[in-house]
Amino acid sequence: MILRRNLLTAAAAAVALCTGLTSVHAADTAWPTKPVQVIVPAGAGGDTDFNARQMARFFQKITGKTMVVTNVNGGGGTIAMAQVQGAAPDGNTLFFGHTGQLIVNEVSGLIDYKFDAKLDIACIPAIDKGVVFIGSKKSGFKNVQEVVTKAKASPNTVIYGTEMGGFSHLQGLMFAKQAGVQLKFVDVGSASDKITSLLGGRIDLASISFGPVKDYATTGDMAMVAQFSKARNPLLGDIKTFTEQGLSFDMEKPYIIAFPKGTDPAIMKKMADVMQQITKDPAYAKALEDGFKQPVSFMHTTEAVAHLNKVRDDLMQYKDLLRQKK
Repeated sequence: MILRRNLLTAAAAAVALCTGLTSVHAADTAWPTKPVQVIVPAGAGGDTDFNARQMARFFQKITGKTMVVTNVNGGGGTIAMAQVQGAAPDGNTLFFGHTGQLIVNEVSGLIDYKFDAKLDIACIPAIDKGVVFIGSKKSGFKNVQEVVTKAKASPNTVIYGTEMGGFSHLQGLMFAKQAGVQLKFVDVGSASDKITSLLGGRIDLASISFGPVKDYATTGDMAMVAQFSKARNPLLGDIKTFTEQGLSFDMEKPYIIAFPKGTDPAIMKKMADVMQQITKDPAYAKALEDGFKQPVSFMHTTEAVAHLNKVRDDLMQYKDLLRQKK
């Protein structure tokens, strides 16, 4: 009887051990087994490309596995998104972009589907809290009130340079609506084109990440009118938020890691877990600060999807306005 009881106990222990091993194996998926292709819907050298390459560098540091960043420009990000959507859902291809491609494109009518309809969201690996509202030297603007005063006195004369239909365009529209002013919107191109136009005095205002323009702030060739962060980003120095200047308005830019629809949840969880681990590395934080004056931010899958749904709800209120101005 004792022998039978011992045999049963041993058998139960064996089953429990096997079950435990299965659980561990499921959590510790073997992915990736080959280099992961990271599709970035932007050119090399910009903020999105920078964040993707920092992720790839530290991913290899932690996992020993390689990520290959591929820049796929054009179509407002739709070409890159289509490439990821059409890839096999095996974890070997992922999308690294931001709300401009996944949400603003829907707001503008460039795409006709919700951000999670054709992609599975893994996490928000970072949030760009370094975008600033910039005034050219010629404009003389130093703060939000000066912009509002002139724009109200002379509607449609203050020139805002942007990429029509894109993220910075929506930033300008939202500012104008919140401030009750009318700006003149001019399509000048990418961030580098905006910088050239600001320096040449061809536009009065633009929205650009602080990193590429910080030297111009020091020389006085540009004025940092406000930062778009909800709370002041101390890495930007003494640049006030819109809220601090009396206008209840903010518009941060979350980056997003997503996989083709139908990707194994274990792969997405591992990606999110590794990214979370990356954000705890002081060297990573230093790289973000040095590159774009960007503080470390992270949202795991559930929180990320909830946040993106809220952002979408907020931005869709401007759908008609953005489509009208395109």
